[in-house]
Amino acid sequence: MRFWTKVFYENHLIKDTTWEDRGTDSRTAKVFRALEESCRALDLPVPIWLKNNVKDFQRIARARFRQDSFIEAIDFDFLEFQVIEEDKGAF
Repeated sequence: MRFWTKVFYENHLIKDTTWEDRGTDSRTAKVFRALEESCRALDLPVPIWLKNNVKDFQRIARARFRQDSFIEAIDFDFLEFQVIEEDKGAF
């Protein structure tokens, strides 16, 4: 699976990174690990998955994390996390 994590401020992309996981773990484990590793690479705190984030991710394989998903104050508007390539046979 491949993931793309983007940070936006005032409707401009200010940072991004991709993460690839070809392991045999479950899709859920890959998603959580990819978000954590992407945040680490971008030097950002890891957001909390709120109910609306989970619903969006399940529906469209993308979630936006705003200030309410972070314990610490953030200096950007939102972090967008999405799947850009699924494993074969994932669905």
